[in-house]
Amino acid sequence: MFPLSNLVRAKGDPKILRSGPSSLTMADKLTRGLGWFSIGLGLTELLAPRKITRALGMRGMEPLVRAYGAREIAAGVMTLSTEKHLGLASRVAGDGLDIATLAVGLVRPGNRRRDNVALAIAMVVGVTVLDIAAARATKVAHGRNGAGDRRKFADRTGFPQGVEAARRIGTTARTAGSA
Repeated sequence: MFPLSNLVRAKGDPKILRSGPSSLTMADKLTRGLGWFSIGLGLTELLAPRKITRALGMRGMEPLVRAYGAREIAAGVMTLSTEKHLGLASRVAGDGLDIATLAVGLVRPGNRRRDNVALAIAMVVGVTVLDIAAARATKVAHGRNGAGDRRKFADRTGFPQGVEAARRIGTTARTAGSA
């Protein structure tokens, strides 16, 4: 990526020779991948619901597939935002809805595409496992373990050298000003 960055830099700016190690954890990378996957799947569901329902033998459910596409895009955007945990929770809940909807296609009488539905359920279950793993890993990596794990800052003052040093500086300034 940095050779492209060098093309747009001003003449006086230093060139980027190499990039350093990434600060992203594996949980962050998985979460980012799931976010983009969600947006791609959502766009597919919005733009081609008839092809999806035909492949699953679930014709007539196109409006529901479009609604699920909008939900997927929203979950993907949230997953890519700073509120990753909400996006991942939304994805897990959406996976449950997807499995329930696909189960209808599995038990629908006369559905000649049951094999496709079973494969789709297996794929959703696999992605659900990834969603749950990413949610847990993100929670651990970013310290979001609930109210009991809040960081405590009572011992911090905002003064780089501490309150006593700031008081000494203030006292020195007052005595120097009165002399």
